[in-house]
Amino acid sequence: MTFRTAFIAASALLLASATAQAQNNTAAGAIFGGTAGALIGGAVTGTGGGAVAGALIGGTTGAILGAQADQQNQSYYFWANDGRCYLHRADGAILKASRSRCQ
Repeated sequence: MTFRTAFIAASALLLASATAQAQNNTAAGAIFGGTAGALIGGAVTGTGGGAVAGALIGGTTGAILGAQADQQNQSYYFWANDGRCYLHRADGAILKASRSRCQ
C-alpha cells in the first residue's frame, strides 16, 4: 500500500469517526484508535503487518477508552458518608433520593 492510499484511507476513517462520535464514544474511540494505530504501525515498521498490528492495538485501546467515557455520562445512585442516598445525574447535579433507590 502506498503512502497516498494509506493517507486517503485514514482520512476517510477519521471523517467517519466524527459521525460515530455523536452516536457512541466506544465506536468513535475504536475508529480513531484503529486509524491512528495503523498509521503509526505502518510508519514505524514500513510493512503492512505493522499497520495491521497497530490498527488492532489502537482500535482495542480506543474502544476501551471510549467505553469508559460512555459510562461517565450515566446517572447513578450512591450512599454518602452521612448515611443518605443521593442521585448523581449525568449533567453533574447531585440530589437527595429515597433510601429505597440505593438498595
